[in-house]
Amino acid sequence: MSDEHPLRDEQNGRAATLAALHRGPRILVLPNAWDVASARIFEAQGFAALGTTSAGLAWALGSADGESLGRTDMIEATRRICAGVSLPVTADIESGYGDDADAVGETVRRVIAAGAVGINLEDGTGDPDRPLRDIAGQVDCIRAARKAAVAAGIALVINARTDVYWSGVGAAGERLALTVSRTNAFREAGADCVFVPGVGDADVIRTLVQQIDGPLNVLAGPGVPAVSALEELGVARVSVGSGPVRAALGLTRRLARELRTTGCYDGFTDAAMPYADINDLMARRKSP
Repeated sequence: MSDEHPLRDEQNGRAATLAALHRGPRILVLPNAWDVASARIFEAQGFAALGTTSAGLAWALGSADGESLGRTDMIEATRRICAGVSLPVTADIESGYGDDADAVGETVRRVIAAGAVGINLEDGTGDPDRPLRDIAGQVDCIRAARKAAVAAGIALVINARTDVYWSGVGAAGERLALTVSRTNAFREAGADCVFVPGVGDADVIRTLVQQIDGPLNVLAGPGVPAVSALEELGVARVSVGSGPVRAALGLTRRLARELRTTGCYDGFTDAAMPYADINDLMARRKSP
């Protein structure tokens, strides 16, 4: 570590770790945190890296998913998570918080300054009439993200997501070829890894692994092969997105209904982490 840029060197060390985890030999299982407490729980369970979840960050702060939270609040939440753990953190920046490459570059600059060593950048627009950003525009955004990382001196791990399957774009029989063409273009533009949420069929996943020129990330969920099977198919990374935060909120809703309807609260003690365990987890390092 140099005396001149110790923090940059430390951040690049985390970036190098995250990049190496995509090269195997084991699949990278990446949990997605929504606050410091969830991040520290994942860290304590032995995960090698973690991501943020845009939905979880937004919901925890009282906003809907889909960039409703706003860039400044997203970055501050990301900063607290990065400061709260010793793991490499990759930030879900949705479609980059802007309509053009310059805005995406600024978002990336700021999220790097917050401590992230990776980003997840999606091509979905949320517009049913134009569900995907055009490929040239998305390529420009990926290039802008890489340019911002180079300017910051950080070897950022860019995970480029396409929502072809997630949003059901085009005819079902055309989605595989469309996904391959888009993700390979993203790789050529500077993405380190590509993310294809919405796929669960083993044959489709195997074909994606074979035809995409780079590491493939898939989203865990109902109908998706288990981690061991994904590893055998050649998948480099599996993430869980908003799954954990939805599970936590689902439990909270069940407990609330139990308390409101029956007046019982067995669930609080049956499902809860012990107070002392949580407090110890939070006391292990100074809060960010």
